[in-house]
Amino acid sequence: MDDIEQHYLYPSALFASARPHKVVTVLGSCVSVCLWDPFLRIGGINHYMLPLWNGEGLASPKYGNIAIEKLIERMLYLGSRKSNLQAKIFGGGEVIDVNISGRFRIGERNIAIAKELLEEHRIPIVAQSVGGKRGRKLMFLTSTGEVFQKIIDKNSHEIGG
Repeated sequence: MDDIEQHYLYPSALFASARPHKVVTVLGSCVSVCLWDPFLRIGGINHYMLPLWNGEGLASPKYGNIAIEKLIERMLYLGSRKSNLQAKIFGGGEVIDVNISGRFRIGERNIAIAKELLEEHRIPIVAQSVGGKRGRKLMFLTSTGEVFQKIIDKNSHEIGG
């Protein structure tokens, strides 16, 4: 696994490749959707911070509805068929003080938009680790669809989005 190219995925970004990669990202209230095509053995992942783009400013993958659509488009561009895709969802933890995040429920809303859009596109969710009060560090292997997760405590310096 050490000879596979590595890619660190920052918040508000996505990554997909036909070449094998080990993609690492760190999630708090953010969500990552991993898409994998078991026939072509290719995968992609996003990391979004907020559920919905409101139509103002740039339609960036910072927003779940944009990030998921763009990731599906990228997988189709790489040759996948939508009917072959499988999804895994991670993140959406309420890691910020409840007085702040409890009102906005960002993690919960990020999870909901992923489930809604994947259902709309008829892409099955084959695994998920969402919600809770802690962050997650992910390592996604694009050529196998495997995702390795490490739960992160609030005091860790690894919390990303």
